[in-house]
Amino acid sequence: MPSISKRDHPHSSAGLLHAKSWQIAMIGLGTAATQLDTSVNIAFPAITRGFDLPIGDIQWVVICYVLTYASLLLALGRIGDTVGHALVFRVGLIWSTVALLLVGCSPSFGAMLLFRCLQGVGAALVLSCGAALVINLCGEERRSRALGIYTMMLSLGLMLGPLLGGALTAAWDWPAVFWFRIPIAVAALLLLRGMPASPHREATDRFDILGGAALVLGLVTMLLALNHLREFSAIWFGLLSAVAFGAFIFRESRAARPIIAVEILRQPGFALLNLVSVLVNLAAFSVWLLVPYFLARVPGYALTEGGIILATAAAGAVLAAPIGGRIVGRHICTERLAIAGAALIGGGLLLLGAWREQTPTILRIAGLAVQGVGLGLFQLAYSDIVTTALPLKDRGVAGSLVLLTRTLGTVTAASVVLLVFGILNTKYGFLEGFQKTFQFAALLAFAAAGLLALSPRRIGGHQG
Repeated sequence: MPSISKRDHPHSSAGLLHAKSWQIAMIGLGTAATQLDTSVNIAFPAITRGFDLPIGDIQWVVICYVLTYASLLLALGRIGDTVGHALVFRVGLIWSTVALLLVGCSPSFGAMLLFRCLQGVGAALVLSCGAALVINLCGEERRSRALGIYTMMLSLGLMLGPLLGGALTAAWDWPAVFWFRIPIAVAALLLLRGMPASPHREATDRFDILGGAALVLGLVTMLLALNHLREFSAIWFGLLSAVAFGAFIFRESRAARPIIAVEILRQPGFALLNLVSVLVNLAAFSVWLLVPYFLARVPGYALTEGGIILATAAAGAVLAAPIGGRIVGRHICTERLAIAGAALIGGGLLLLGAWREQTPTILRIAGLAVQGVGLGLFQLAYSDIVTTALPLKDRGVAGSLVLLTRTLGTVTAASVVLLVFGILNTKYGFLEGFQKTFQFAALLAFAAAGLLALSPRRIGGHQG
């Protein structure tokens, strides 16, 4: 019987590693089609001119998209766990391609909002299963490193969006910020080959439609309540959300295959952990809300230069996430990394709260980079804790929960941070209002770090 040469093993391992690296890159490319939606913000003035809109109406371009994908994430994560993550991811790429084409061809603002909702469905399909696919490829023993890579890919899309959006809008008007992502999604779809097959479905492994409907209703009304925080209608949205979530918990406590097990919500520290994630993302998103207005007031900064400076916030996360994935578990425990990340966010925001018009550019970049590094480390650690806490068969739900709390934080920031800034701006003027708002945001980040430090150290993990 012929012996197998020892040299064959390295080549086989190298080929397998190369194939997995290629697949991970294609997952990142497909995810970029959704994360590059930050390019749309730069095109807001062009969209308002194109449809002859009041400036206030542009918020619905964001609301329709965010409401749709955030409300569907958990439900689609469970569907991915049931029928296969790769299948849901591919359907999401196809759906996103069609939706992006339709948005760019919108004949009216009403049609654009409808197509943005469709785009949100595609984003939810892609994002709900991206983290699970990367973990499956890297293996459970390399989970932290896989999540670091995935967090880096998410942050990279957020960083490139504003940089590309300005140039594309200037060259080809606002439809370009949607159309340029079509070849990205198509390329990822065509090149994503050899993904793991769908799991074997058991008789009880069915999607809970009634529970999913209650969950979507609860999330939609909660997001609307947060968006209308300064209006009386927020009370009615909040009440409807509470009723829907109550029905969801009642249903899930009796379902054979719940979307998310009610027992996990009773674990010490788990609910607090997710609250902390909302607080951290609320504080961090203040950068994207207020820093562009500050940079626009600084003499000598063109739009492109301002975009580059702002992008350093996401660049910090791009650099930190994969490093965190390598050191967590070996050199530092996950909970301490999350605390350190939240504290770094607070420190970076304090640096932003000291900005003046005479502040050197290098110090502005330093503040943005510090909070970006902190956000990258926190998101990696939080993702790892949530993924460990949920069973292996619930990887889609775990990844979706991470993105959901992140979205809740950003939506809340749009109401809370802007409300605080509006009050302080009226009382003290722009510069002092800007500084005090970032001091408030830093306090939220430090409070989040303190809550984590005082919470139970370890949330029970699952291996099956």
